Amino acid sequence: RHGLSVADVQAVVSTAIGGDNVGEVILGRERYPINLRYPREIRDSLERLRQLPFVTDKGAQLLLGDVARIAIEDGPPMLRSENARLSGWVYVDVRGRDLRSAVDDMQAAVGKAVKMPAGYAVSWSGQFEYLERATERLKLVIPVTLAVIFVLLYLLFRSFADAALVMAAVPFSLVGGFWLVWALGHSISVATAVGFIALAGVAAEFGVVMLVYLKNALARRLDAGEPMNDQTLLAAIREGAVLRVRPKAMTVAVVMAGLLPILWGSGTGSEVMTRIAAPMVGGMVSAPLLSMLVVPAAWYLLRRRGHPSPVSQPTTEGVLP
Repeated sequence: RHGLSVADVQAVVSTAIGGDNVGEVILGRERYPINLRYPREIRDSLERLRQLPFVTDKGAQLLLGDVARIAIEDGPPMLRSENARLSGWVYVDVRGRDLRSAVDDMQAAVGKAVKMPAGYAVSWSGQFEYLERATERLKLVIPVTLAVIFVLLYLLFRSFADAALVMAAVPFSLVGGFWLVWALGHSISVATAVGFIALAGVAAEFGVVMLVYLKNALARRLDAGEPMNDQTLLAAIREGAVLRVRPKAMTVAVVMAGLLPILWGSGTGSEVMTRIAAPMVGGMVSAPLLSMLVVPAAWYLLRRRGHPSPVSQPTTEGVLP
């Protein structure tokens, strides 16, 4: 009716109340804008704002109250949107428990007590979202990695039994890491998962080197002409296992010396680094013990099945054909 659009009225409101930069003051290297707007006594009064005159493009003089309803209402300081939809955020700080179980409990409580109207949705983001992404990737990466390691072990030993022995020993080597993580009160997170992956690699290396020493000791005795029996096998296992004690002790000492300062550190980034180092430090107790005590015994049982000890045969002296 007046030849106005909503944008025209909004321009009057923004200029009169919010102000409009009409120039700039230059003071050396400094720049200050010149902002023009109505005096405070007009801007703070609803009645005076309703009486605010302005001229249309057709020359008609109108009051702001003629084309707009002016009132003071509470509203959000900022309108947030995501995926082209309005969104509101609720921030939660989790302490004293692991993130996954806390979010699972919150999701159950929200799903039970909050009924979403049509057009509304709830999503859980933040560190939990990153944890979910990392978990999905680990579900794919870990099986593929284990399969590759098994193939490499088979190519090294040319024996499914030896490769399976090393792979079966790896999970039991992680026991010390789990105990130390529990003792320190840490929750299982992406950082601790990285520490366990590194520990698994070291544990597999311990098992591989131990089997190499055992096989080499047995090969030397067989090359020397000793028969393949229980005595030869046990002597080779003792020789190979004893040769690995000092190198393994040196390896454990070096790893512990490098990780203990990280484990007890309190500087920037220590919250993540301690959770990576804890599984490694705990595993440096269980992994060497397993490789030095359990792996030789298990290998003895495997080789003994393939080469049983000879049994005494009845003598044939004096027996006619």
